[in-house]
Amino acid sequence: MSGTELSQDAAGHVAQRLNALAPQLAKGGQGISGLKRLTGGASLETWAFDVVSPDGVRALILRRRGDGEEAEVFETSLPLPIEARVLAAAQAAGAPVAELVRDCSPEDGLGEAYIVTRVAGETLGRRIAAGPAFAPAREVLGHQCGQTLARIHAVPASVVPDLELQDAQDVIDRYAEIYRKSSGPRPVVEAALKWMQANLPQAVTPRLVHGDFRNGNLMVDAETGLAAVLDWELAHLGDPAEDFGWLCVNSWRFGVTDKRVGGFADLGDLLAGYEAAGGETISEERVRFWEVVGTFKWAVITMMMYQTFATGASASVERAVIGRRLSECEVDLLALMEGDN
Repeated sequence: MSGTELSQDAAGHVAQRLNALAPQLAKGGQGISGLKRLTGGASLETWAFDVVSPDGVRALILRRRGDGEEAEVFETSLPLPIEARVLAAAQAAGAPVAELVRDCSPEDGLGEAYIVTRVAGETLGRRIAAGPAFAPAREVLGHQCGQTLARIHAVPASVVPDLELQDAQDVIDRYAEIYRKSSGPRPVVEAALKWMQANLPQAVTPRLVHGDFRNGNLMVDAETGLAAVLDWELAHLGDPAEDFGWLCVNSWRFGVTDKRVGGFADLGDLLAGYEAAGGETISEERVRFWEVVGTFKWAVITMMMYQTFATGASASVERAVIGRRLSECEVDLLALMEGDN
């Protein structure tokens, strides 16, 4: 069976099950329209669709664990039922997210899945960082991200059970092991491993960490700024400064390197927003440590991306191209270790 036929079969099945769920997804729901699979991974599907009712149309998104043949780069993504609970907890804490509409049950016939509202805005990092239309958003986005992280980190650990605890040493060890399996020794990466080990911060009380809070996973309105935080599959318990460091990684600045926070704001704006919303004081040194860790992680990810292409596990040229970005990460690591952000 061809890939096109498989796609058509999947779309037909999803449409059938969503049509059956329509009355539960919107008051008086009569069926769905406009079903479209969005770009994404081979095993995690994202579908946009509308529920038609006498009151109008409700725009929704289905997140679903599919049956893709291509192995995913990571095996660390949360099960979708747990991801849905994390999303709901963040929503209850006041973080801007896509509202959870339904945590799907086996009886829904969609497998591991959940449904959220469809939020309007832009996710392309380069447009957010440099597009003229997003100048108003950039004026407020850093402060908004700080406020949002404070709300996420304030979610009690007891509200989100079953999340893995990952302290700094855990994160370094995990990616160091992957690096050893993916590549021979690389001088800059070896130096970064020694630097991180020598600069481990003091342990802190574990908090809910988004795990992938960066430009590209933020839905942004050109005028009003942050509309929703997306992609919660890497959420875990850990050091809240981890989210700060990941957001500051140079690869997520999309060429606007003088704006440390996602290419759209200064670190002072982010930290001020965090403290204004009740977050603890986080030092620039702690952010820098986690920025090194984040850059190291992204370096390892580029190696893994290339390996999936080189071994034939993936035919995606995009993964080969991402693999070439390893040298950028090594330059960034050198700059960070020398104290040049």
